[in-house]
Amino acid sequence: MPSTQSRYHEVYARWKSDPEGFWREAGREIDWFKPADKVFDAQAGAYGRWFDGALCNTCYNAVDRHAETRGDQPAIIYDSPVTNSKRSISYAELKDEVSALAAVLHDMGVGRGDRVIIYMPMIPEAAFAMLACARIGAIHSVVFGGFAAKELATRIDDAKPKVILSASCGIEGSKVVAYKPLLDEAIQLAATKPDACLIYQRQQLECSRIEGRDLDWAQEVVNTRAAGRHADCVPVAATDPLYVLYTSGTTGKPKGVVRDNGGYMVALKWTMSNFYGVKPGEVFWAASDVGWVVGHSYIVYGPLLHGCTAILYEGKPVGTPDAGAYWRVISDHKVVTLFTAPTAFRAIKKEDPNADLLKKYDLSHFRALFLAGERADPDTVRWAENILNVPVIDHWWQTETGWPVAGNALGLGALPVKHGSPTVAMPGYALDVLDEGGKSVGPGIMGTIAIKLPLPPGCLPTLWQADERFKESYLTTYPGYYNTSDAGYIDEDGYVWVMGRTDDIINVAGHRLSTGGMEEVLASHPAVAECAVIGVKDALKGEVPCGFVVLKSGVQQTSAEVEKELVGLVRDKIGPVAAFRLAITVPRLPKTRSGKILRGTMKKIADGDEWNMPATIDDPAILEEISDVLRNRGVAH
Repeated sequence: MPSTQSRYHEVYARWKSDPEGFWREAGREIDWFKPADKVFDAQAGAYGRWFDGALCNTCYNAVDRHAETRGDQPAIIYDSPVTNSKRSISYAELKDEVSALAAVLHDMGVGRGDRVIIYMPMIPEAAFAMLACARIGAIHSVVFGGFAAKELATRIDDAKPKVILSASCGIEGSKVVAYKPLLDEAIQLAATKPDACLIYQRQQLECSRIEGRDLDWAQEVVNTRAAGRHADCVPVAATDPLYVLYTSGTTGKPKGVVRDNGGYMVALKWTMSNFYGVKPGEVFWAASDVGWVVGHSYIVYGPLLHGCTAILYEGKPVGTPDAGAYWRVISDHKVVTLFTAPTAFRAIKKEDPNADLLKKYDLSHFRALFLAGERADPDTVRWAENILNVPVIDHWWQTETGWPVAGNALGLGALPVKHGSPTVAMPGYALDVLDEGGKSVGPGIMGTIAIKLPLPPGCLPTLWQADERFKESYLTTYPGYYNTSDAGYIDEDGYVWVMGRTDDIINVAGHRLSTGGMEEVLASHPAVAECAVIGVKDALKGEVPCGFVVLKSGVQQTSAEVEKELVGLVRDKIGPVAAFRLAITVPRLPKTRSGKILRGTMKKIADGDEWNMPATIDDPAILEEISDVLRNRGVAH
């Protein structure tokens, strides 16, 4: 299904015929202290390493080089409807902020290779912190602000940070969330303790500091500036880690995805013009959070590497103050491209189905909407196309890849859209669909989507301090391939169709969460004998978790009392992001004769999909009971 206007097929063929030459050329967009000895070293790492021998600095490429040539241009625009404040930070001001904070970190003993955890709300200081770490060669690990103390503690123990950067509070809609008690509890729970914490006090809620451990962010920066100190960019190896970002692990232990410096810069810089179709100087907005991979790649690093103006938005798509929030931001700041999750548009559509609020704003400069983080359902895509009258582009990637695996490259000239498909593989990715035996299947046949090795620049080279786990998790199931753990198919035109996860990770409003982790929390309740959590289709969030629990005999509490406590327990242990609101007491769980809970069949029943009685089921009657319970609770579609 070729397009006469698109250069996609030509560019993809050029990459395929000479991958090293393709990325060597792309690498010319980056300023190196020392060029690579080899563009690709096939003998290094688990599958090879990109830009081996090169020396670089990501902060220099994102900040300093633009401060010299476009110093007055806004680098970051902070827009916070929840605090009714806005702030524009030029590239020159950004360099000053970041170099001062980097000097503070240096004075706190942070050096090249040290880890720094950033536990922050969506304020400019969160971006300053990431860039300051990159500036001095420290490895940052951003943990989503407000994450439960236990989850933060596991990340502290894995990353072993020298310093933690945090703030007194975050603001979720109209609710102020105190971060300091969560941080203090996490440090208490963790076996590894940081040397110090740097705390940014917000006027909405100030916090107390622990003497000898906690320093005041603003005061330390003021002192550093008064002393005339700043930190220069430290050359690091292109293959050195820039950051570690934790993603849900099926074993309950989070996986620390490692991102290197050189390959990541090259890949992101390539995508800004070729994929997203934006030019240096234009305003690009990724409506995400710095706690997620989208925030790393397309709030902070990608736009700044390209010399764009990035929007850092502290608010929601609806409720801050209404469903016109996104239109206001686009209009106020002349945004040309928005990247958000489909769930945001489902929320806007639910509140304002006729897009009446859109009529209040001037979007004449707005060129494209990109959706990712979960499957973009065709109804939502068509609604967005109709109200915006611009290209609406679904694309698919993962925390592990760091940038789009498949999409419709607007910068190369868009291909025809097939609603429900993120279109085609990007240069760098050779996709295949495999059956359970690892054999490639034909067009239109469902299987596991896998990427032929080597992975392109920007993708994870390994997991933090866990090389063997990296191989077991991603490279062992299908030798010669990276296993995406996503199921789908590729059609006769080469279009990719991603239909869902192959494991127990569910996607709640673009956030990948482990059902196994939620089951662990439910099982900790003294009244619960056993449990199962599945993801159920939801019109707004894509999927929401639903927990089934079997109570121990002799429990004095009512089912309703236990269910209420379980909802609160998941909220406390995992956080509000899990959107866990439905716990259902059942007399027993459907199982195979070997004792495996039939989660997949339960999900089909809840979603209203066709299902067959599994041949291995122990007691067929239980599935009918489950079906009746779901209908009575209004869950089954």
